Amino acid sequence: MQTPVTFIIFKRPQTTEKVFEVIRQAKPTKLFVIADGPRTDHEGEAEKCELTRAIIERVDWDCEVIKNYSEINLGCAKRVSSGLDWVFNNVEETIILEDDCIPHPTFFRFSQELLEKYRNDTRIATISAQNLQLGQKRTNYSYYFSRYNHCWGWASWRRAWQHYDLTIKLWKEVQAENLLHDILIDQKAVNSWQRIFQSVYDNPTGITWDYQWTFACWMQGSLSIIPSVNLISNVGVGADATHFTSNQEFSFINMSVQAMEFPLKHPPFIVRNVEADNFTQKTVYKVTALDIFKEEVKKKLNYSTIKK
Repeated sequence: MQTPVTFIIFKRPQTTEKVFEVIRQAKPTKLFVIADGPRTDHEGEAEKCELTRAIIERVDWDCEVIKNYSEINLGCAKRVSSGLDWVFNNVEETIILEDDCIPHPTFFRFSQELLEKYRNDTRIATISAQNLQLGQKRTNYSYYFSRYNHCWGWASWRRAWQHYDLTIKLWKEVQAENLLHDILIDQKAVNSWQRIFQSVYDNPTGITWDYQWTFACWMQGSLSIIPSVNLISNVGVGADATHFTSNQEFSFINMSVQAMEFPLKHPPFIVRNVEADNFTQKTVYKVTALDIFKEEVKKKLNYSTIKK
């Protein structure tokens, strides 16, 4: 496989090894590895980081491995965003996987073919591995177009990532112009995303980097490619997880995967699937918005405790 793969790792050798094995099957000729450093107040984390990084030393195919390892802990938002800045400074396009997202092997070919097909089409910003339609068939083609850029396994181009801004400094102007209403139409969706983006704007270096990516794509009026079947499973649940410590917190963890069939059947139009997007908004992002709200409450409680 000629397309570079980017692998984002941290401190979970068990899940990292599972993803690594799928990357090994794909045999990319170039592998970028982004790693955060251990937190000094977390006992044993330095050892876990070391064990996780050791897995990368097991590359046994013809591959150029390029590492960007931080010796200090930057946190999820800064480490992922700065790492991807580094990758896109080196290559025009890449497939991106995190250490808890196990792709179906066909995701690599799916991404490589579509990265080439839409390389110069600025209407498309990203290619996703995720399909969150819970088995509902949304298209007779191999993929459909969406405003949602799911990032548990994805691929993109430098031309799209250049619009990324961790601090979403445009947010106040977007809010003043009520641009989310122009994008989302539905007021409930607008309210959810206003809460999300305001939370990010208030704390841009918190635990999230991906909402900023959604913001960047929306500000360019970009579409995402969603496969007709789900091509990835997130197995990052447990005490070591940054975001999800149990399946009860998020219903899209550990989803089953299917193979993408080839040759790909390309849609003869580039129009987003409104029905699929409405379903995504109602089933996925209402949960996330609530989580953001809970996070804000926790922050306020922690702040008041510190003041006391």
